[in-house]
Amino acid sequence: MRYTVFGAGAIGGTVGAHMVRGGESVLFVDSDVDHVRAMQHRGLTIRGFAETFTVPVEATTPDALPNSLESVLLSVKAPATEDAVRSFTDRLAPEGCVVSLQNGLNELVIARLVGQQRTVGAFVNFSADYLEPGLIHFGGRGAFVLGELDGSVSPRLRSLQRALGHWGDVSVTDNIWGYLWGKQAYGAMLFATALTNDSMADAIDDQRSLMVQLANEVLRVAAALEIQPLGFDGFDPAAMASPDSATVSQSLDQLVAVRRKDEKTHSGVWRDLAVRHRRTEVDAHFVPILAHASDLGVSVPVLTRMIQMIHEVEDGMRDFSRSNLVELATHLHPSEN
Repeated sequence: MRYTVFGAGAIGGTVGAHMVRGGESVLFVDSDVDHVRAMQHRGLTIRGFAETFTVPVEATTPDALPNSLESVLLSVKAPATEDAVRSFTDRLAPEGCVVSLQNGLNELVIARLVGQQRTVGAFVNFSADYLEPGLIHFGGRGAFVLGELDGSVSPRLRSLQRALGHWGDVSVTDNIWGYLWGKQAYGAMLFATALTNDSMADAIDDQRSLMVQLANEVLRVAAALEIQPLGFDGFDPAAMASPDSATVSQSLDQLVAVRRKDEKTHSGVWRDLAVRHRRTEVDAHFVPILAHASDLGVSVPVLTRMIQMIHEVEDGMRDFSRSNLVELATHLHPSEN
């Protein structure tokens, strides 16, 4: 099987490099010409929490794709999903598939373009950052789950599990949507932490009621859609929604403890804003959830304001500050404050 990693940044680069080291045939595709040239000339280096290694790789830009693609591991930022898939749709083999190694609900976009039968869902929650051309930091392991959109456990899924398993422990599920919506709830918390220069752990620990409310607004939308979000890596959706304050507190303790052990202290959202000075994925992640909330009559005031505040940082109208989270917390119901 020939695998194409489309988007060789933090996630795609890390997974693909491990696959190459494990003997898989992998082509890396990225629009960053400097990154592609570095990979072509020096290989791809993964600076990891446990080890550092370099592998020689095949790499190219999207304009030089081969005529036929088998399994595409899509790892571009969520807003780039549609353009990326359209760029290779005609080259995707009849039995080929696209696996979304992304954050968000991008499987919906991919399935609309190539069909549900050629779309595989993936939930990825490990820590990694693109540092410079040819160099990626692998900050810590986490959950990595594959699933067919219809809930079946197919031979294709098992084959992908084996190939991607060179990275580490990759599991399969019959409820990939549960993982994806669980990640969206957790992701709302992480987006909020990007409004400060504090670490993710510190921001979550300092503004517990706010973080719980953000997660629960997403979880209530999922519930209205009759989706059962699943937990992972210290995040427990059921505990977040519990009426028992002790249960919620204990769950937050666990989540903060997991974050403090990770070498990646700040979210990719914060890096987009503070380091790479580019717009985030906030609209691609959460505007569809706002649309569902509106259609279903679910109130999401804190999530709505958080999105607005991220845009204000993007537009240079708001600085990073702890006071941003204090301000955001004013949108909580008085009983939640």
